[in-house]
Amino acid sequence: MPTLVLGLLASGTTPAEASPSGGEPTAVVSMGDSYISGEAGRWLGNSNTQTGSRSGTDRAYTATGYDPTLVYGSTYASGCDRSDSAEVHSSTGIGDVQINLACSGATTDNIFRSTNGGQSMKGETPQADQLARIASTNRVKLITLSIGGNDLGFADIIAICAADYMVWYSYCHDDQQKAVDSRMDAAMAGVSKSIKEIRAVMSTAGYSAEDYRIVLQSAPSPIPRSSENRYPQSGWTRVTYGGCPFWNKDADWARDTFTPQFSARVKAVAKAEQVQFLDLQDMLQGREVCSKTTRLATSGQGPSAETSEWARFLVSGVMQGTPQESFHPNYYAQRALGRCLTLIYAHPTGNYACRNTPGRDASGMYLTTVS
Repeated sequence: MPTLVLGLLASGTTPAEASPSGGEPTAVVSMGDSYISGEAGRWLGNSNTQTGSRSGTDRAYTATGYDPTLVYGSTYASGCDRSDSAEVHSSTGIGDVQINLACSGATTDNIFRSTNGGQSMKGETPQADQLARIASTNRVKLITLSIGGNDLGFADIIAICAADYMVWYSYCHDDQQKAVDSRMDAAMAGVSKSIKEIRAVMSTAGYSAEDYRIVLQSAPSPIPRSSENRYPQSGWTRVTYGGCPFWNKDADWARDTFTPQFSARVKAVAKAEQVQFLDLQDMLQGREVCSKTTRLATSGQGPSAETSEWARFLVSGVMQGTPQESFHPNYYAQRALGRCLTLIYAHPTGNYACRNTPGRDASGMYLTTVS
């Protein structure tokens, strides 16, 4: 424990009340849900090989079995699934230390301070309370936040739309659009409050507004629009082989209506709260599950960042990994997201979209300005 903190504890001052003296390590902190915690970081693309290393895609393979803690550490037991390749850990040149407070399944209630309505989750205190401890022992330079998707019921939307394809042979987009619209205002109010809570924590810890930055980010679509899907909607290849069981109209809705709608509303919150916005809605373009420009890994042709899918396909958890990893950015995408964070850190002001370069790995990520 740093000498500064030992002295404060001895004098009866809590770490949350401490102010950074300038001698602590600099830090970048990620907060939020599964899209930034590192969910699915276990996977290098996707493969239908069910044994061994799954054609080189399973980073948890040990030659004698599987150990997900190699990727997620102790957070695998709780389900927070903070991977070693998570966005913050894949960033470079921002701080001496990278700290990941995000947890899979988190809603905005899990961000707020416990004294202001925050809820504990999976055995952990609210993320703002955790940030208070971090801010007292480090000089936090950047906080990046991804939150709101679970407030909209993202996991439920996936489950319903997949069931409508596999079981009910009906479309989901009309009903799910109504559900999203009914939840959106409350979700965005929660995102706005999350930023206010972060600022309150930092102010209490002795930081001025100029001492650190907040980047609020949106989320990419893990599935392609129908015209870019390599499998037809007829038959069962989207289920048995591709892991993308959605009707064309539902896929188009998810990619070209829901994802842009969510991004636009998050951008509006960023503007209102005067924080930077990182638009990720097109970050996986051409790298999605079942995209025509990607392929599954096989025993004869292993995975690569240049040709593999950058999102986890739908799994039941019986043969490969866990269901909650489905439709999240995988190892390749997390490395790319880290590059996005590194790039936006180089721009102290302004809003940016981060996109990939076809045929390139994370080094091909680039920013474009967002008005």
